[in-house]
Amino acid sequence: MSVQEYLDKHMLSRKIEDAVNAAVRAKTIDPVLFISNHMRKAVPSVITKLKARQILDSRGIPTVEVDLYTNKGMFRASSPSGASLGMYEAMATELRDADKGTYLGNGVSRAVKNINEKISEALIGMDPTLQSQIDQAMIDLDKTEKKGELGANAILAVSMAACKDGAAEKEVPLYKHIADLSGKTDLLLPVPAFTVISGGKHAGNSFAIQGIMILPVGAKRFEEALQMGSETYHHLKADTHPDCFVWFMLIGTKYDLDFKTPNKSGQNFKSGENMIEKYSKLCTEYPIVSIEDPFDKEDWEHTKYFSGLGICQVVGDDLLMSNPKRIERAIQENGCNALLVKINQIGTVTEAIEVVKMAKDAHWGVVISQRSGETEDTFIADLSVGLGIGQIKAGAPCRGERLAKYNQLIRIEEELGDQAVYVGKDWRQC
Repeated sequence: MSVQEYLDKHMLSRKIEDAVNAAVRAKTIDPVLFISNHMRKAVPSVITKLKARQILDSRGIPTVEVDLYTNKGMFRASSPSGASLGMYEAMATELRDADKGTYLGNGVSRAVKNINEKISEALIGMDPTLQSQIDQAMIDLDKTEKKGELGANAILAVSMAACKDGAAEKEVPLYKHIADLSGKTDLLLPVPAFTVISGGKHAGNSFAIQGIMILPVGAKRFEEALQMGSETYHHLKADTHPDCFVWFMLIGTKYDLDFKTPNKSGQNFKSGENMIEKYSKLCTEYPIVSIEDPFDKEDWEHTKYFSGLGICQVVGDDLLMSNPKRIERAIQENGCNALLVKINQIGTVTEAIEVVKMAKDAHWGVVISQRSGETEDTFIADLSVGLGIGQIKAGAPCRGERLAKYNQLIRIEEELGDQAVYVGKDWRQC
């Protein structure tokens, strides 16, 4: 092939001329850089390769990380994981190796292999800006209701990486790309729910309540809210900050308040009615504005009744498990009034956007949450802003995997400048 034939085949002469003319019209200071960027934009971005690996989460347990390559760059994401598994969530089929000789059976080499082979082959050549098509391609490839063939942990990591790639291709921040995908125009900074006391399964103490959190709703900016949370956390023995509300997270079975006590007598079991009375009293005596999972995940009757009292926000976590069918039932039955979203429970970015829309259409509050097995990935911070979610639960203001999310929200607030809106006292209505 001659030089002229090569130029004609790829229409290089016309493309270069167009780029030069554009640089002249723009009167750019650096025409070479301008022409380079112009030529780059003229080439459609396509996925060229996926490379997954096994990394460790914040608990030292394996999880999935993926590098998604296009003809323009590489984009990385990792899947979080939880300590508790629910039968209705996609993560119930999180793919683990079950080889007790390696990582006590918690290895994810099978999920990694699925990404490097099956998922990679299916997605090569796809446009990374078409998020719903990418997610649907993986769902179709998996062919199971709960993403058990490929692994929800594998599918989610790829979905998140593709979303980051799509934002880069559009040359917008990730939160803006997510807002575009969901059809939203308002970009809102959420109120953080800082854990100040841990109990239940997540702590080595006898405290039955799984967590006590504070909501700095009196702050004017997210940066100020983070300062409030940090100062309260480090002065825990002093009084709670006056501009902070309290959020209880209670998870138990049969309401056994002594479930962590050795040699328990069984004398402290409570009925649903007993717990409603207890919660009502607590909300009267203390500035409690939100309770997560106040009853067993199958106790719809008492959850519905307590939510109907309108005493506080009633958040469905184990009750709903980010499952669309459970959410729809709760909406129809007025089962609760807020949704807790854990993206690995639903399995893809597209499905996460859809369940948030379901909750908001029902005029519910929405909380985006970390998992107990987190990574340094800051995706949920951008997701909370892009979807206008009023609340984010990323743990106490300590440890790198938690602070990564909070620090990303500081950067987003700074980037938005005068357009930054911290929801503050509108944390439930936004």
